[in-house]
Amino acid sequence: MSQNQKPSYLGHRQRIRQKFAVGGLDHFLDHETLELLLTYCIARRDTKPTAWALLKRFGSLSAVLDASVEDLCSVKGIGTESAHFLKLIRAVFKKYSLDEMKNKITVRTPEQVLSYCKASLAGNADECLELIFLSVRNTIIGTEIVSKGSLDRVSVSPRTIVERALAAKAAALILVHNHPSGDPTPSMEDVVLTKEVARAAALLGITVHDHIIIGKGAHYSLKANGKI
Repeated sequence: MSQNQKPSYLGHRQRIRQKFAVGGLDHFLDHETLELLLTYCIARRDTKPTAWALLKRFGSLSAVLDASVEDLCSVKGIGTESAHFLKLIRAVFKKYSLDEMKNKITVRTPEQVLSYCKASLAGNADECLELIFLSVRNTIIGTEIVSKGSLDRVSVSPRTIVERALAAKAAALILVHNHPSGDPTPSMEDVVLTKEVARAAALLGITVHDHIIIGKGAHYSLKANGKI
């Protein structure tokens, strides 16, 4: 390459950024979206091979963003800074989803909180239980992850859940947890825990609106299915 000749990737970076500036991500393929993201954290290198390597390793854009820093760093071309940048994108999406949900006047159906639930827990390798606290008007006043468990169960007592709701000054709450196996069907333990929490919360004037389980590309509402 001559001294005045610019690397080919510089032109590609400019073109892909311009494509986004003109039309957003609507017409981007997954590898192009990753290429674009990587241009902001990888300097002086063609990001296309790295984007393809990420997709080959994890299978999809969402799986890339759900991957741990350690797993991301196992892909050629991804260092610690790049991995943390991709995790930042995922974290921003979670915050955006929560802010959007909080801006709703009231929460009445599982669908209204589903986008946040997916952003928060989908793709998590560990089973987590998160509480969504609501005011007397059913507006969101906060969230809290109260348990992180193994792949097959979450260990948390109904008393702990009710105590956290009281601390948040919640009038109602929604339980959300993920099934890393991908199947959102509730276990008997899930159903029993939900009923015990609902009974204990009712004694203190707190309503349990629902328990939503997030799986892979699917979800299950215990309320909608008559389990509570």
